[in-house]
Amino acid sequence: MLPLASIRACASSCVRARFRSLASSASSSAPLAESEPLTHFRITLRRSAIALPKNIKGTLAALGIHRRLQTVYHRHSPDIAGKILAVKELVSVQNVPASAVRTKLEQRLERKAPRGYVVMGSKLQAEP
Repeated sequence: MLPLASIRACASSCVRARFRSLASSASSSAPLAESEPLTHFRITLRRSAIALPKNIKGTLAALGIHRRLQTVYHRHSPDIAGKILAVKELVSVQNVPASAVRTKLEQRLERKAPRGYVVMGSKLQAEP
C-alpha cells in the first residue's frame, strides 16, 4: 500500500497537469484578440435558488440575477469576486473584455427573431 503523502503528491500533480491543459486549450480557442484585456465577468445563473437560504438568494439579487439562465456583466472587483465565490455552484462565470459586454436591451435584441418573413421559393413560379 502506498503512503498517504505519495498519493496526495500524485493527485496534486495530476490536477496541476489537467489545469494546465484546460488553460492552454481555453487560451488557444479564444476568438478574441490577445491585446484586449479581460475586464469584466460574464455571470449566468445555471441552477435555481428556490430551496436555498435567504443569504444565497440575497447574494444573487446583489449580483443582479433574478431568474435562471439570466446573464449579467460586472467589472472585475474584489467584492464581485467574493459574491461569485459564495454562489459558485449555481453560476457559470467567464472573463470577457469590455467590448463583449452587452446591456439588457442588446441581449434581448440578439435573441429576438427578425421581423417579417422571407420567401425561399415558390412552386407557382417554378418553370417545368
